[in-house]
Amino acid sequence: MTRICGNADDFAASALRGFCLAYHDVVRPVRGGVLRAKPGASGKVALVVGGGSGHYPAFVGYVGEGFADASVAGDIFASPSTQAIINVAREADRGGGVILGYGNYAGDVLNFGIAAQRLQAEGIETRVLATTDDVASADDAHRAARRGIAGDLTVFKITGAAAEAGLSIDDVARVGHHANDWTRTFGVAFGGCTIPGEKEKLFEVPAGRMALGLGLHGEPGIDEQAIPSAPDLATLLFERVLAEAPSGVPRTAAVLLNGLGSTKQEELFVLWDHLSALFADAGYSLVAPLVGEYATSLEMAGCSLTVTWLDDELEPFWRAAVETPALRHGVIEGDAMLALPRLPEPDVVAFEADSRDGRAGGICVAAALSKLSQALGKAEAELGRIDAQAGDGDHGQGMARGSSAADRAAQRALAKGAGARTVLGVAADAWADRAGGTSGALWGEGLRAFSTALDDTSRPTLEQLADGSDRALKRIVELGKAKPGDKTLVDALWPFVETLKTTLGGGERGAEAWRAASEAAQAAAEGTRDLVPRLGRAKTHKERSKGYPDAGALSLALATCVIADFFVETTG
Repeated sequence: MTRICGNADDFAASALRGFCLAYHDVVRPVRGGVLRAKPGASGKVALVVGGGSGHYPAFVGYVGEGFADASVAGDIFASPSTQAIINVAREADRGGGVILGYGNYAGDVLNFGIAAQRLQAEGIETRVLATTDDVASADDAHRAARRGIAGDLTVFKITGAAAEAGLSIDDVARVGHHANDWTRTFGVAFGGCTIPGEKEKLFEVPAGRMALGLGLHGEPGIDEQAIPSAPDLATLLFERVLAEAPSGVPRTAAVLLNGLGSTKQEELFVLWDHLSALFADAGYSLVAPLVGEYATSLEMAGCSLTVTWLDDELEPFWRAAVETPALRHGVIEGDAMLALPRLPEPDVVAFEADSRDGRAGGICVAAALSKLSQALGKAEAELGRIDAQAGDGDHGQGMARGSSAADRAAQRALAKGAGARTVLGVAADAWADRAGGTSGALWGEGLRAFSTALDDTSRPTLEQLADGSDRALKRIVELGKAKPGDKTLVDALWPFVETLKTTLGGGERGAEAWRAASEAAQAAAEGTRDLVPRLGRAKTHKERSKGYPDAGALSLALATCVIADFFVETTG
């Protein structure tokens, strides 16, 4: 819902005033809409676009050099009035006539159509251009009845560039209709939108489901299904749009992956990662693809895919320079990159262990890391849930990613003949690199310090493991400045190290000593429930975190338990 609303009845008008203040160098207000601050050349054809508000950056965000000369703004999801359209068109006219561009909705068709007739009667040459790109709103046999949605951007950009190039009104109109004829869009929604001032959404989508073929005015979709994976969603959008390709079109296209209001840009980039591969596999050359919010529906969650096929006439207009609040670039050169060069995995210098024991040491460390990765992967959700009580909820994900990267790096080092020290050192760097954040850095440096107690010529001894644990603790304390009682992983690591040293000094066997130390770590980790954090991001939660254990301490204790089990498996 809209949280910054003011007077709901004045929402669209207030937003338009704020827009004009923010972009006064590009647009200026006129009654009913906005006009280019720097008018086009005398005699130029004027492109006037418009429709209801609530779709920003459509339509006012498209006003500027190389695009629209003016925009008419109606109320939320409502067509602008005939009089508003006439007034804005008069202001925009540079003597070359006016083209009125809008989406193919009943109110817009009526008001823009009447305005065109009246302008024509006044002596202003006028043409209309209604976009009909939404493939879900009618079948191909009734394409003229289809709605105009995100395809507004590609169609009007091409039309505006043709007008900027000085073409006659008939030629500009012909280019615009040609672009519209070769434009197709299909969209999905994960949630509906709310009119400013209202509490209920225009439509609801059940959790875990998505609506297919939505409209930009809050119309629900034509079908519903479970939300698929990113690759499957990319395939669905790609196939729905490409199935509607006009006959004989080239495999050169302008493509828009459009967010509908509350789908994060990063989500769109993930989807584009998969879509670009589909276009590449299909042999397409894409020109300046756009990924972002260009035709929204208030706070609707969802996205749409638009394809405009480009021939030799349309392509230069799509590439042409543009300067608007929503789209700014110079003349586009070259085609889009649809696949990145494959990045090599971090290399490991080939190392031949000095002996059979050296190779066995590398195998042992790599196997232990593999066990740890599996355990932390299984614990990811629970560690994230616990971390959310006194942190940002990402600890489980970071631990799973870090340990998995360490496992893979260890296997690569092992394959090149590395011993225990090298395997663990390489794995430590991989852990820190993939996990990121404070936890990743501490685990990476802790494991690297641990590795310095080992060598590449023998299997690790229990004394070396105890020394390595102590070195890890000292390095982590040095970097993080934590001490027992601060509610961090040190609360579990400190008693682990101290217990391990004590039990070894008392003559315990290796497996029993490690098990005793692991149990001390687990008890200490559970004991963090009663602590209030004094370091890191969690310290801002203070009392709120009391009653919940520290996720970092728990994951450390879990790691010691996994290694204890590994000891039993390998030593009997």
